[in-house]
Amino acid sequence: MPRIRILTESDLRGLIDLTPELVEAVAEAFRALATGRVVMPPVLSMEIADHHGEVDVKTAYVPGLEGFAIKVSPGFFDNPAIGLPSTSGLMMVFSARTGQVQALLLDNGYLTDLRTAAAGAVAAQALARPDAAHACILGAGLQARMQLRALTLVRPIARASIWARDGAKARAMADEMSAQLELPVRAVDDPEQAVSAADIVVTTTPATRPILHADWLRPGQHVTAMGSDQPGKNEVDPRALARLRYVADRLSQTRQMGELRAALEAGLVARDADFPELGAVLAGTAPGRQSAEEITLADLTGTGVQDTAIAMLTLQKAGQAGVVIDS
Repeated sequence: MPRIRILTESDLRGLIDLTPELVEAVAEAFRALATGRVVMPPVLSMEIADHHGEVDVKTAYVPGLEGFAIKVSPGFFDNPAIGLPSTSGLMMVFSARTGQVQALLLDNGYLTDLRTAAAGAVAAQALARPDAAHACILGAGLQARMQLRALTLVRPIARASIWARDGAKARAMADEMSAQLELPVRAVDDPEQAVSAADIVVTTTPATRPILHADWLRPGQHVTAMGSDQPGKNEVDPRALARLRYVADRLSQTRQMGELRAALEAGLVARDADFPELGAVLAGTAPGRQSAEEITLADLTGTGVQDTAIAMLTLQKAGQAGVVIDS
């Protein structure tokens, strides 16, 4: 029997972080999704409404990679009130040649957090103005922090504004990120003012009603919406989609659970309307930003190619580091 690598969250935190190398691995996975023979089934998603929870299962086979990941990702959003993180989960990695189990990555959501942040960086790199320097983050949780970190990897971020429904959490994040990034980061009470002043806006909440309104947007901005990963969630005013260039991470997914879903249900976008995917923009087969004045939006619902990409990069790094393997 082949030996199976079992890596704990502690192991994984010592192996991989949010770096340009990870951003490029995720970008390459998106390119493969657009141009290669990637097999990526629909997300298996289960709501557990009684406990404000959900569980998603995602996977993808990417030709050229030695393995593929199947990721199980629970999100239980009342957990912080009882001292637990909102997200947890694990990834199972299989050989793409034999189907044998190669590894169990017991990450408690750490790898998902990283690959989600990396996708935010990829979206900004593809669609935001090269000189975008002012970021606005809506939300003050872990992913809000990571999205701000991710932006600094791909754009010359010089300052940032944070808004959250809980002002105390926004202030705490602002203080933390100011120290960590050595940038002026401030909490704001007025989201409209924060959005209107920003070059890049990232929404990072589990909102079911819009927190970003269409008339707040101005020419030249880029928006990354990454909270609507379940049917029923909605962070961006559906009317905004008529004002901007829309790009999906996976169009079949955003029709079902992204910001596009809300616009379709509101009758503001034709059911048969076609839109480019992020991978095609990266590969140069679909248009991205066309001018400095254009408004762009990346609708990120999370894809299995991201999970396979980070899992394989992690195993590569584990091998290079000679990490002890359990069997």
